[in-house]
Amino acid sequence: MSADIIAPDAIRLAFSDAMSAMYRTEVPLYGDLLRIVAQSNAAVLEADPVLRARLAAAGELERLDAERHGAIRVGTAEELRLMRRLFAVMGMRPVGYYDLAAAGLPVHSTAFRPVTGAALSACAFRIFCSLLRLDLIADEALRAQAATILARRRIVSEGALEQIERFERDGYLTAEHAESFVLEALETFRWHREALVDRATYAALKAAHPLVADIVCFRGPHINHLTPRALDIDAVQAAMIAHGMQAKAVIEGPPRRAVPVLLRQTSFQALEEAILFREGKTIVPGAHTARFGEVEQRGVALTPRGRALYDTILARVPAGPDYPARLAEAFARMPDDLDRLRRDGLAYVRYRPTAQGAQALVKGSLQDGAPEDLIAAGLLTAEPITYEDFLPVSAAGIFRSNLRDEAEGPLAAQSSQAAFEAALGTPCLDPFGLYLAQEEESLERLRGSLF
Repeated sequence: MSADIIAPDAIRLAFSDAMSAMYRTEVPLYGDLLRIVAQSNAAVLEADPVLRARLAAAGELERLDAERHGAIRVGTAEELRLMRRLFAVMGMRPVGYYDLAAAGLPVHSTAFRPVTGAALSACAFRIFCSLLRLDLIADEALRAQAATILARRRIVSEGALEQIERFERDGYLTAEHAESFVLEALETFRWHREALVDRATYAALKAAHPLVADIVCFRGPHINHLTPRALDIDAVQAAMIAHGMQAKAVIEGPPRRAVPVLLRQTSFQALEEAILFREGKTIVPGAHTARFGEVEQRGVALTPRGRALYDTILARVPAGPDYPARLAEAFARMPDDLDRLRRDGLAYVRYRPTAQGAQALVKGSLQDGAPEDLIAAGLLTAEPITYEDFLPVSAAGIFRSNLRDEAEGPLAAQSSQAAFEAALGTPCLDPFGLYLAQEEESLERLRGSLF
């Protein structure tokens, strides 16, 4: 690769850094959250050298502070396809399909993210992208009005589109063009306080659902939250409350465990922000609530069997008093030991030679054997593969709490992955297949030397 050509991973890292800087300026409280998470992570690593060593071996220590995910919402199939093309420049592909209508939100979603272990190690930045389901606006006239508003807006600048087309034509961007792309792409996600509609239209769309108003009434898919990665989300939650932040009362996702699984999330409540409505020649002040700060703690990726067990357990713990205690009690059904999770086929792992195994490898004295035998002999170790995706129930819980929307019932809609993928212009990748590929790749690398 020419020295002047910038790899997609490097463009993604530059973009995530720029996005973080922009969001700290727009939402200063997010900067306070980053400091809390950094202090908590440093304390965890100092107290747990084994965890530090494991993260370093997996290439996750270097990316810990840089790791972010964000969320955006688009209004039309055309906008969704534009996002697919924009994120492709940064090596991000659509992974997974999430039907949030079942959780009371008029959207369905995917996550644009890197898909290989090397790309994730370089920069694991992801964007959770939701598409408005106009068909879930019950009022036919309001639905048509929303479609008209969305059809008039252009969410990607001409400069960004030029670089996207250049990448699609040439297969790469130079340093100059990559810098231009990052600056231009950033404008798509910037907050613009002047609404596209008048107060009455905003109120009608908000009455249909707060998420509809957030998607339709502004110039583009402003980033509605960014998320640092915590190693101890319970400690961060406590620190947020101690600093006076309005944190969620309950952490979304599984309970605290010795071996974290999947994804746990919390946030501080969305801020009420001043907006402007243009009514003729008059500018009228208003307020909008959507943007917030979130924290995530990621655990091991579960296999389909493990995920089925997780979903079964979660479904049996209804919301209500003492929810965290009842959740922890219910999760006693899931092994809290990585070796058990692995042997029971519940979690994905990455295989690495131990120090003893590496020495035996150098001496050429390793005998053929199955991974289980080599682990028992102390020659091989299994490490958790980090979950890189999302949980629809948790995402819906975060969204609802930050839209101040108390309605939690499912919307009367059929899940429609086919319709979403038609709008996207490509199938969503299967996340289970990506984790399985990482596990098998770790074995393939060893087979030439160990087996």
